[in-house]
Amino acid sequence: MKIFVLLSRVPYPLDKGDKLRAYRQLTELHKRHEIVLCCLADRTPAARDLDAARAVCSELHICQLKKWRIALNLMLSFFSRKPLQVMYFYQKPAHKKIRKLIADAEPDHIYCQLIRTAEYVKNEHNYIKTIDYQDAFSKGMDRRAEKARWPVREIFSSERRRLIAYENIIFEYFEAKTIISEEDRRYIYHPERKDIAVVTNGIDTDFFRKDDTEPKYDLVFTGNMGYAPNVETAEYMVHRVMPLLRLKKPEVTLLLAGASPARRVKALASAPEVAVSGRLEDIREAYRSARVFFAPMQIGTGLQNKLLEAMACELPCVTSTLANKALKAVPGESVAIADDPEACVKRLSELLDNKALCRQMGQNGRAYVKAHFSWPASVAKLEELMHRENQKAEKRLKGSTDTAE
Repeated sequence: MKIFVLLSRVPYPLDKGDKLRAYRQLTELHKRHEIVLCCLADRTPAARDLDAARAVCSELHICQLKKWRIALNLMLSFFSRKPLQVMYFYQKPAHKKIRKLIADAEPDHIYCQLIRTAEYVKNEHNYIKTIDYQDAFSKGMDRRAEKARWPVREIFSSERRRLIAYENIIFEYFEAKTIISEEDRRYIYHPERKDIAVVTNGIDTDFFRKDDTEPKYDLVFTGNMGYAPNVETAEYMVHRVMPLLRLKKPEVTLLLAGASPARRVKALASAPEVAVSGRLEDIREAYRSARVFFAPMQIGTGLQNKLLEAMACELPCVTSTLANKALKAVPGESVAIADDPEACVKRLSELLDNKALCRQMGQNGRAYVKAHFSWPASVAKLEELMHRENQKAEKRLKGSTDTAE
């Protein structure tokens, strides 16, 4: 097939969940299909990032978004019912360019990632289209609203309502729909949401694996440290869990590793037991530098790639019920679950005091992700979905032709 792929940003570096998902899917799709890749960009992409994108497509196009138009759109959002993130990424000049690219390419299928790109292709009725919701963003906004203070809470609540409506409306414009987990699918409030195919993420277990590095820290948490759910989790760990844990283990240390640390995250390094690394060229350094992976996610949606990566590295993981809903690992076997500071201290202490338990849970975790999360298998499901919708369209066209004759 010739597939026109539309992303809201260049899928490299792999410092955000949507970029990682897009890059790995493109890597697999490009092995068997012609990929015309179009990326929106709200900042000028680095040359090496463009080179990485070119490696996973046949043809690359960048639609540079104007910052003044972004600002104008956000102001105009007060008079619109569309979600802020849809308004942020939509610009008419980019739409005009994308329509021409599609007309020139004449693809067999259009695949766009995230509802923020849907406005550009929703009315391309001559082509079969798939949209990847990825996560239930309305539910994620709901969880952020619950923890926010006024007036930010009101902004989040308004965006939640807009997202719920838009996630439902946009459903009707696409022949096929995908999402990252069954849990996220539950929060798309459309009567036919069961038609949304669950296409999980995968993990490269040849790349993410254990080595013999001597741990420098006791605990590690990774992710984009400018992303609100990760910022909230980092503060929860440092302010609510670490003080209790240090009563039992005064020398315990924690590494917060990941790109773009927010000011609130950088401020956490003022505690002597906490280190903030910033972006690492190889995130495996973070996993291999600690004894236990700690990710007690408080808000957010979707499947946590950080858990897949840590488990593949045979790092025992302590996480929350919320994060495990998409992962579906067996508590006490492949992961440890803790939903309040006291439970976190108990689970962490059990692992830090017991090397054999650490080793067994790490091995179980790796076996679990190897069995359930494979990029080739995941993308094969996506390909099958695209092929099926294309075949349906061909049958409809043949049927209408036969009727006309």
